[in-house]
Amino acid sequence: MSDKPEGLPPDAMTVEAKLGFLEYKKSPETHISLRKTGADSPCVTECKSKPCTTVCPAKVYEWEEHEKKVLVAYENCIECGACRMLCPFDNISCDWPKGGFGVKYKFG
Repeated sequence: MSDKPEGLPPDAMTVEAKLGFLEYKKSPETHISLRKTGADSPCVTECKSKPCTTVCPAKVYEWEEHEKKVLVAYENCIECGACRMLCPFDNISCDWPKGGFGVKYKFG
C-alpha cells in the first residue's frame, strides 16, 4: 500500500512520510503543555473546532472524546510554531526544547 494519496506525482510524498525522515533527540522534559487542563479548560468548555488537533502537521494534539481532554504528544513536535498561533484561547504553552534536543533538520 502506498503512503501517498492518489493523484500525486510519482515523486511526491505525504507530510507524514517526510516527517519520518527527520532526526529527533527526545528531551526528557516537555516543551509543550496546556496552560489550563481539566473540566473547566477552554478545550472542554469553549473550543468547538479544536484547531490544534487538525492544523498541527505533526499531529501533536489529539482530542480524547471519552476523557474530554486534549492529549499532547510533545515527542512528535517539529518546532514549526503553528500551535502558538492557532489556539483561539491561548491555552498552548510552547517553548523551544533545551539545547541539543529537538528536531535536527537536513537542508538540501
